Amino acid sequence: MPAERRVGGSVGVVVAGEEERRYDVGAARDGMRTNFDTAYDRRGTGSLKWDGLRRRFGIEGDDYLPMWVADTEFRVPEAVVEALTRRAHHGLFGYAFPGPDYFRAILGWMRRRHGWEVREEWVTSTPGVVCAVNLLIRTLTGRGDGVVIQPPVYYPFQRGIEDNGCRVLVNRLQLDGGRYRMDFGDLERKLPNAKVLILCSPHNPVGRVWDPDELRTLGELCLRHGVIVISDEIHFDLVFSGHAHTVFATLSDDLAQHSVVCTAASKTFNLPGLHPALTVIPNARLRRDFAHTLRACGIPEMNAFGIEAVTAAYESGENWLEELLVYLEGNRDFLCRFVETEIPSLRVIQPDATFLAWLDCRALGLEPGDLERLLLSRARLVLNQGHTFGPGGEGFVRLNFGCPRRMLEDGLTRLARAVRAL
Repeated sequence: MPAERRVGGSVGVVVAGEEERRYDVGAARDGMRTNFDTAYDRRGTGSLKWDGLRRRFGIEGDDYLPMWVADTEFRVPEAVVEALTRRAHHGLFGYAFPGPDYFRAILGWMRRRHGWEVREEWVTSTPGVVCAVNLLIRTLTGRGDGVVIQPPVYYPFQRGIEDNGCRVLVNRLQLDGGRYRMDFGDLERKLPNAKVLILCSPHNPVGRVWDPDELRTLGELCLRHGVIVISDEIHFDLVFSGHAHTVFATLSDDLAQHSVVCTAASKTFNLPGLHPALTVIPNARLRRDFAHTLRACGIPEMNAFGIEAVTAAYESGENWLEELLVYLEGNRDFLCRFVETEIPSLRVIQPDATFLAWLDCRALGLEPGDLERLLLSRARLVLNQGHTFGPGGEGFVRLNFGCPRRMLEDGLTRLARAVRAL
């Protein structure tokens, strides 16, 4: 079990600050069975977010608060812990492959949560969605082919396109009245030169849940120009009230046959270290071609613990997820209120989904390097810099609010203090 420290009868953790700082926590909120207020000490566990700061940013010290990597600070559902513990106690860890329970859990989840009737033969496992996207680019394109992305967007997309010898075609999202929209006129001009479009749905980092009409328009344009859609839907379970996610492949049979959906239990249940990912391909020819790429690249079967974790999460994690969504929505609303009242020079692009906030810092008038230095040196706060997400990201930062409320408050307080010091 992750390390905890007891503070006056409540659970807390020393995280940062010149003074020793603890996050006091109380009982689960509003009858929740899971206490998302509990803060666990992740240092010394090989956590990329906490222990990887020196390697990634060249910084070290216990006073930095990392709110960058897109994993959360929440303990996974108890059913997942129990499943992994049972598997560990077995004591034998030979080669594994997903069996009937695994597929039954996935298919049931897709049907219940997303109204999507998935067939077992459509599902392929890969060690992460980024891996799947890169392998799909390799499968669906040749060197020099164009691939459309919609920045500011998850930065590994551009890297994967370039690493596979393809050309990046930018269909930049438009910020209109505090909400991002797709530029379909520009998209139609780009598609004749493209083989593939990578869709991010829900969108990381801007937090949009795309409306069915938006997705349908995008899909029809891609069909018209013979462009395959790779739809990254890894955040599709983390949608807030007032919004509903539409799986791209459910829009029509034609679009299902001209698309691939990549998703995972990793963001939903905080399992990214186990690298579980699903690539769902209804088109038989695309499945065959993708399987050939997997063999050619030596991609292995899932590991034994990933199989157990995904099965348990999808079979028994639904109530935990419902409680998580309530907590995350509360965090989102707290963040928006805090920025509006305490840091009015910044603006939150309110997310419809995910646990990631896109903060507009352009009013500070800082160059990207100066903005990062401000956060690291003054706030001791580690965020993702917006310019890394491509055109349109300059002057923004991405903040991970998938954490206990007191930790979020600490991060925002640090941010406010740094901004006021300018």
